[in-house]
Amino acid sequence: MAPPAGGGDPEAPAPVAERPPAPGPGSGPAAALSPAAGKVPQASAMKRSDPHHQHQRHRDGGEALVSPDGTVTEAPRTVKKIQFADQKQEFNKRPTKIGRRSLSRSISQSSTDSYSSAASYTDSSDDETSPRDKQQKNSKGSSDFCVKNIKQAEFGRREIEIAEQEMPALMALRKRAQGEKPLAGAKIVGCTHITAQTAVLMETLGALGAQCRWAACNIYSTLNEVAAALAENGFPVFAWKGESEDDFWWCIDRCVNVEGWQPNMILDDGGDLTHWIYKKYPNMFKKIKGIVEESVTGVHRLYQLSKAGKLCVPAMNVNDSVTKQKFDNLYCCRESILDGLKRTTDMMFGGKQVVVCGYGEVGKGCCAALKAMGSIVYVTEIDPICALQACMDGFRLVKLNEVIRQVDIVITCTGNKNVVTREHLDRMKNSCIVCNMGHSNTEIDVASLRTPELTWERVRSQVDHVIWPDGKRIVLLAEGRLLNLSCSTVPTFVLSITATTQALALIELYNAPEGRYKQDVYLLPKKMDEYVASLHLPTFDAHLTELTDEQAKYLGLNKNGPFKPNYYRY
Repeated sequence: MAPPAGGGDPEAPAPVAERPPAPGPGSGPAAALSPAAGKVPQASAMKRSDPHHQHQRHRDGGEALVSPDGTVTEAPRTVKKIQFADQKQEFNKRPTKIGRRSLSRSISQSSTDSYSSAASYTDSSDDETSPRDKQQKNSKGSSDFCVKNIKQAEFGRREIEIAEQEMPALMALRKRAQGEKPLAGAKIVGCTHITAQTAVLMETLGALGAQCRWAACNIYSTLNEVAAALAENGFPVFAWKGESEDDFWWCIDRCVNVEGWQPNMILDDGGDLTHWIYKKYPNMFKKIKGIVEESVTGVHRLYQLSKAGKLCVPAMNVNDSVTKQKFDNLYCCRESILDGLKRTTDMMFGGKQVVVCGYGEVGKGCCAALKAMGSIVYVTEIDPICALQACMDGFRLVKLNEVIRQVDIVITCTGNKNVVTREHLDRMKNSCIVCNMGHSNTEIDVASLRTPELTWERVRSQVDHVIWPDGKRIVLLAEGRLLNLSCSTVPTFVLSITATTQALALIELYNAPEGRYKQDVYLLPKKMDEYVASLHLPTFDAHLTELTDEQAKYLGLNKNGPFKPNYYRY
């Protein structure tokens, strides 16, 4: 509060106006900000300055006092102070509840031991008990799951129902499966982000006849209420937001290693589930018919296994399907990059200098969104074709070392490792924001920051300040993990396209006759990509043009597609 304008005791209680003063000479910004200028809150500690005086509006808009003898005098112009009874005490009475792996290490020990485990934070919750230590049952009496709180199931069900409205293709598959169960007998073990959108996929797979067991591919992306809703509906789900590394692998193992249940299909996002089965239970591959993988990182691992002759089942590369690359990677990231940055940092994008590492579909989406918001965007790239695209789209192609000292935001979109090294982190300007939009958490060398000379301070969920000895700090989001699904949400409609592609890939591999697919990595057939796209067109009231017989003959195409060869790049 400003000191009184006309002198006097600043602690003395001031007269309280009955109504706002009318505009007049002397009114202005200062007067407008005065408590007397607006509605005055009722508070128990507010007092009149003199019970023998009555309030009256002075004709020039100021405060006037009328004494008992009728004399009118102008009151001193003071800034009114409103005092609230026990304000400090009331604030201190608010309960402070901190989760089991929450702020304790990053604040109370920030000067000595703050470079703690990757999962130092969980979402705020009244329950400090680890889900692994709980005994929970759903309404049917089943305890074959591990989620944060099964009582949140009703809220998760509502989120799933909302997501269903934006996932028309999966809902269409459910309707078509009422008389046919193409996944009858399939036992699918999955490791993906557990969100409302993937819940719709899981329940669709169930409607198609499959049995499913599921874990999360990211320690931060699980929506606890959605996991609870799936568990309540009978799905063995092992995931919660804020898992530790040990929790992460424990959950995957609980999905795979269960007595009397042998998976015959794998749906993976990142390759961790496939890696775990190869490492711990290689004999399971004798009964597994195929793997469906949707991430750059996971596909890279599959190709490495294939090249080494260690891939013992067919695998479907969903990541490089047209419906994944050109829609999920591009349009999803174009919208969710801004959402993730806004929610975590409240930043303004106009005029900010940003470097985006990688100009694949993810990088293209991020650059387009940031450019549209007025940011100055630089791009780094190793591929001359993608680099030329960046130049033609109006972005400055640079090496990271050239701009690292001046940029305000660094975003990695490569799927590679050590794209941003400790040397880069040391040279960044104060308050530079660092985040990753690729699946893998290795793009930023976060491990190099977990050293005693650097102090970690948790600011809010998935936001850390890493502070150097000289006081410089960077803002690290999601500890280098996937920004959009860790810190925000992603557009449901785009995920519908990817989820439908995953479902059809599972159906294809599961029902393929013996010998159609060898022990190798395959791309989704173009015809299937086109089918997925066609299922989403009615949402836009879109109408395809049909080829005439003469046109089809001229182009050498079937009237029903596929309309492009497999090698065609959109």
